[in-house]
Amino acid sequence: MTDAALLRDSTQILLSEAALDGLRGELEDRFTLTIRSEEQGVRILGSPVEIKEASAYLSRNGISVQ
Repeated sequence: MTDAALLRDSTQILLSEAALDGLRGELEDRFTLTIRSEEQGVRILGSPVEIKEASAYLSRNGISVQ
């Protein structure tokens, strides 16, 4: 059976609201993602392929994604 935490990590990114300043619109335009504002920050949801590409994009723009 697949570990649920591993699957969840491959389909979402959690960031602070400030981390997406100036990048949110570009993320929504370039990738098929759902971006939700929550109490603890921003949750970016998508397929494993989209999350991987969005993570690379964020990293290229100086955002640390773990």
